Amino acid sequence: MSSLKMDLNGKVALVTGGTSGIGKAIVEAMLDAGASVATGSRTPEKIDAAREDLSVGRDASKLLITRMDVADPKSFEEALQATVKQFGRVDILVNNAGTNLKKATVDVTDEEHRRLFDINYFGPFAASQAFCKQVMKQNEADKSKYGGVIVNTCSVTSFLALSEVTTYAASKGALLALTRQLAVEWPQKYGIRVNAIAPGFVPADQNRAILKSGDRGRRILENTPMQRFGDPEEMAGAVVLLCSDAGRFINGECINIDGGFMIHGVSDSVAKQ
Repeated sequence: MSSLKMDLNGKVALVTGGTSGIGKAIVEAMLDAGASVATGSRTPEKIDAAREDLSVGRDASKLLITRMDVADPKSFEEALQATVKQFGRVDILVNNAGTNLKKATVDVTDEEHRRLFDINYFGPFAASQAFCKQVMKQNEADKSKYGGVIVNTCSVTSFLALSEVTTYAASKGALLALTRQLAVEWPQKYGIRVNAIAPGFVPADQNRAILKSGDRGRRILENTPMQRFGDPEEMAGAVVLLCSDAGRFINGECINIDGGFMIHGVSDSVAKQ
């Protein structure tokens, strides 16, 4: 019988953007799989709400929620050190925090372009560096617990073009490239596997109005064989797999969780109005 299990008992995970949406679902799934989890937000109200909600029916000692701004490397480093202080180590980094912008490309300002890259690409890049340095310290202290796992939240726009989300798509395309680069460089040197997920269209605060109304949402459904949008919790199972022993030979992959949107060609389906 295989000993490779899809559980995270004894693991410590740090999840960015874990107080709402897909990130919160990932935190819940990791806690339920046995991990200790740290997450955070820039917003005190989100921190308080998530602390109360995520603790219901779970061991509060396995959860840390703190202030975290992924666009500020110092803020992330402080959250990382708080995680290590509370749990003794860190084994998993999920770079989930992100933001979007739907706007005609010709009208996107330098400030908007840089802001999306700061959050969607430079934040995960700096977080991955900091995580790697912490893993290096742990490797020196305890050879028997060698390595770690990084999972990045990419997007269907890492692969496909959608109108008027150029900056978002460019930043998520860069994140996919980062995933693949680190997956080549870091496993042998540091024992760190690096993968990604590419969520399909999941209604959230930043995109709900776009998806639920107008022609754009209808066309998305028309090209999704499962004929519906996704739910946040449907994204989380793949993250648990990628971080568990059951996924220990998966490296450099990006799992599309999109109801078939990425592979859709021609079908008989018509989106419901």
